[in-house]
Amino acid sequence: MINNNSNLFQRGRGFTLIEMLIVVAIISILASVILVGLGPARTASRDARRIADLREVQNALEIFFNRCTHYPTSATPAPSTDGQACPAAAKGIVNLQWSDLQSVLINSNIRIDSVPNDPTIGNDYFYGTDGGSSYVLGAVLEDPNNQALQSSPHSIIYGVDCSSPVYCVRL
Repeated sequence: MINNNSNLFQRGRGFTLIEMLIVVAIISILASVILVGLGPARTASRDARRIADLREVQNALEIFFNRCTHYPTSATPAPSTDGQACPAAAKGIVNLQWSDLQSVLINSNIRIDSVPNDPTIGNDYFYGTDGGSSYVLGAVLEDPNNQALQSSPHSIIYGVDCSSPVYCVRL
C-alpha cells in the first residue's frame, strides 16, 4: 500500500505537453501585445533623437562659424589664415549632402569627432545654406503629429523642403 501512494505522488510532479503548450502560447500572446504596444514609443524615441541630433549639429556649426567666419558651403577643405582647415565660402544657395557636411565638420579641426546620422538606416538629415551666413537643418520625423512640427517652418528654405513631416531648424 505504501508503494501505491508513492507512485501517485510521482505522477503528479511533472507537466503534461498540453500544459506546456498552453503556457508557451500565453507567453507568446503577451509578448506580441507588448511589442505592438511599444511601436509608438519607439517612434517617439527616434523622433526625439532626431531633434536632439539637429541641436548637436547646430552647436558644431556655431563652432565652425566662430573659426571660419561662415557656415559650410563646400565639401572641399582649404587652409585658412589661422591654419585651420576651413572650406572656402561659396555664393548663393548651397545644399550639401549629409556625408559631405559630416566630413567638413570633422576635418575642419574644430574638435568635432563625429556628426550624428538619422537613426533609421537609409534616411539622412538635410543641410542648406544661403552662402555661409545662415543655414537650415532638417530631419524627417516618423510621427506627422509630433508637436515639434508646429514650431518648424513649412516652406522651402535654402533648397531644403521643410514641409511636414520634415522638422527644420534655421539660423
